[in-house]
Amino acid sequence: MKSELVTPTHLARKAVVYIRQSTPHQVATNQESLRLQYALRQRARELGWHEADIDVIDADLGVSGASVAQRSGFKELVGRVGLSEVGLILSIDVTRLARNCSDWYPLLDICGLRCCLIADRDAVYDPGSANGRLLLGLKGTISEIELHTIRSQLTSGLLAKAERRELALSADARSERDRRQGSQPCCAATPRARVRDVPEAAHRGQGHASC
Repeated sequence: MKSELVTPTHLARKAVVYIRQSTPHQVATNQESLRLQYALRQRARELGWHEADIDVIDADLGVSGASVAQRSGFKELVGRVGLSEVGLILSIDVTRLARNCSDWYPLLDICGLRCCLIADRDAVYDPGSANGRLLLGLKGTISEIELHTIRSQLTSGLLAKAERRELALSADARSERDRRQGSQPCCAATPRARVRDVPEAAHRGQGHASC
């Protein structure tokens, strides 16, 4: 399906399909999501791009979108947009690109400056237009709130388990805690302190909600 937002200027550049899943567990078990994301190449063809002009960036599989620190694929994407190499960014859901507004809005800024469109399965957005930026801004804000809610729910569950003395720490989490506490015995930490030591482990191991 064509979009009136796509112009010859956009088509003269690359369409980039950005693929990400939040955890290695999701990569291993949620194959349908992977299939749908790779199938976005067809969406790019429908919008007017030739197969040779469609690139896929999947270096961030198994990496959370909460920060760009470990996301080499996202950094590559932003760099290519800045060089005016990209006319369209495609993602299964635009919130796959970033899960916090401090990363989301700079991406919108550079896309607007370089005339790069952003699209998902349902629509094409122009970050350089007022309406496009408004819609994308709302999506980014909602995504950030969702991530905060997921983390709050996970932490609340861990605190409840810790208070009941039912929280089991992985070997890696115990080693990291012991390293921080020196020779202090494990029973010296309060339940809330034990939860604070393993927020990332909990996020990876006990909750598989997509980020």
